[in-house]
Amino acid sequence: MGHDALMVPLYLPLTLDEEDQSKGTPIFFGGLNVYLSQKFKLFRKAPKWLRNIFNSEIIIRSIGKIAGKTRGEDVGELTLSMIRGEEGNQLKELEELVVWIKENNKPDIICLSNALLIGMAGRLREELGVPVVCLLEGEDTFLDSLPSPEREKSWSEIQRRVSDVSLFIAPSQYYSNVMVDRASIPRERIVQVYNGINLEGYKTSPLPASPPILGYFTRLCPEKGLDSLIDAYIKIRHSGRIPNLKLAVGGGCQPIDEPFVEEQKNKLRKASLTDEVTFEVNIDRDRKLKFYNQLTLLSVPAMYGEAFGLYIVEAMASGVPIIAPDDASFPEMVKETGAGVVFKKDSKETLVNTIEELLLNPEELGKYAKAGRAAASSTFNIQKMASSYIKQFTNLI
Repeated sequence: MGHDALMVPLYLPLTLDEEDQSKGTPIFFGGLNVYLSQKFKLFRKAPKWLRNIFNSEIIIRSIGKIAGKTRGEDVGELTLSMIRGEEGNQLKELEELVVWIKENNKPDIICLSNALLIGMAGRLREELGVPVVCLLEGEDTFLDSLPSPEREKSWSEIQRRVSDVSLFIAPSQYYSNVMVDRASIPRERIVQVYNGINLEGYKTSPLPASPPILGYFTRLCPEKGLDSLIDAYIKIRHSGRIPNLKLAVGGGCQPIDEPFVEEQKNKLRKASLTDEVTFEVNIDRDRKLKFYNQLTLLSVPAMYGEAFGLYIVEAMASGVPIIAPDDASFPEMVKETGAGVVFKKDSKETLVNTIEELLLNPEELGKYAKAGRAAASSTFNIQKMASSYIKQFTNLI
């Protein structure tokens, strides 16, 4: 849109389904350096040449292969240290980032991708003299998974550093309210901007009816409710109301998720439904577009307070109706778009009934599909999102 933007990766190389906009930019806060600085006081004084070795691409990519094996409960002290910024154990990494930004085209504004990086805001603003914006993307779930006392200390530290940020941007009104309450963000310093996607390549699904295909697309983990959907699918097949219904499961699967996924496959084996379900994991963008285009209906019965749910927008862009829990950001998005219906959270019986009723009503399916496609085109696209961001950035500058 005519503005220069630079993406700077932290910790590990970015995993994206579109072109990497950070190509050629160094990785700061390299995962191994951050870990060693946390664990060993002596390493915090390590020379730059040694840190550069640990930050080499071959080492960073090797670490990336096992990064999915960690949970919040394992990294409480490290998370707290990062949130403490210049007072934490990763001060050297922070100073390296500040120096590099100073030497490479000082920006008009800095945007942090999530509130777990808020520890950087004060030093960046102080050294560069520019506003710092912080996006909010569902940090509460991760923070609440930390062990005590790091959990409470991390929330307290975020609250203390809110004043270092000029503006917070939340992806839904629901999550804006959550972070006003939990992070003590003043209402006048938080705005809501819906996330958007690149609509290029999305085609309207024909909503197959013979057989209909129920879909799930996000990370394959308990928090997203994959087990609930598989239980519901087995009940639907055994009820006989939708005798030929198939299930398509897709999304990210990290090493730590594999035992859980195997449990779900075992359920399907016991129910003699293995051949009726497909699993497509860690697929690229082209394959993802084809995945959505085969669906009749999408449901991700997430078990926690989802801040947004990008898969909802991807389904809408494909003209696929959605069934979502009556919780968190979902009622807001369904009401905003008319792209589907909500069901009572934590009620598998209601989920089963809602799926069956919608699949047995092709007129309703068509209505929701059309509404979702229109909403994706008018509201949940990257052009609209970019325009909204630029407006907020310009107001700050």
